[in-house]
Amino acid sequence: MSRKEIIQQLEFFRDIGITSLSMDAGSPVVAAAVMTSPQTAPASEGLAAIREDIGDCQRCKLAPTRTHIVFGSGNPNAELVFVGEAPGGDEDEQGLPFVGRAGQLLTKIIDTSVDPGNITRADVYICNILKCRPPNNRNPEPDEVAACNSFLKRQLAAIRPKVVCCLGTFAAQNLLQSAVPISQLRGRFHDIDGIRVIATFHPAYLLRSPEKKREVWEDMKLIGTELRRLRG
Repeated sequence: MSRKEIIQQLEFFRDIGITSLSMDAGSPVVAAAVMTSPQTAPASEGLAAIREDIGDCQRCKLAPTRTHIVFGSGNPNAELVFVGEAPGGDEDEQGLPFVGRAGQLLTKIIDTSVDPGNITRADVYICNILKCRPPNNRNPEPDEVAACNSFLKRQLAAIRPKVVCCLGTFAAQNLLQSAVPISQLRGRFHDIDGIRVIATFHPAYLLRSPEKKREVWEDMKLIGTELRRLRG
């Protein structure tokens, strides 16, 4: 890990209110600094088949305005999947999820919070409710969600993660089929189709409200604890 990356991680700890860290071998900073990211597993045939089915999708009104379909990326055998709302401008341009400022913050959160030294962004899978960017980043509309919903369910079925983390209000309310605010949904697990599901604030929201980073840190630690429990 470079000096710049270590400084960024220390700044993240500072932002969420952590002012001291143990420097033994098990501390998050030391573990993150010495770890080597594992290679991402080979592409899953299940996910490849789903992407092939999507094709050059024309199933909803977002098709004419998109640049790229943003299917998802990461480890196809991931224990942990993050589900966001929809691609933004950077994601639409590159065809990959969470690559803009919010994505950079998400990477930092994953690398330093869930299980430092053992889980990095390369170990998880990341996707969205929608596969195409809504114009001007507006909220997804019901017909658009309906057009994409089966593909998201198939992605989760192909990966079979132990835990799914919903990022933000829209993803949480959609997956959990709830109108409860994200502030009430976060901080605890829900069971959906045999998968443990937790919700937390979206990284884009944290860029506007950095005081909420501490709560996201707490949610990530819950995920790490739950993953260890599920592994037995």
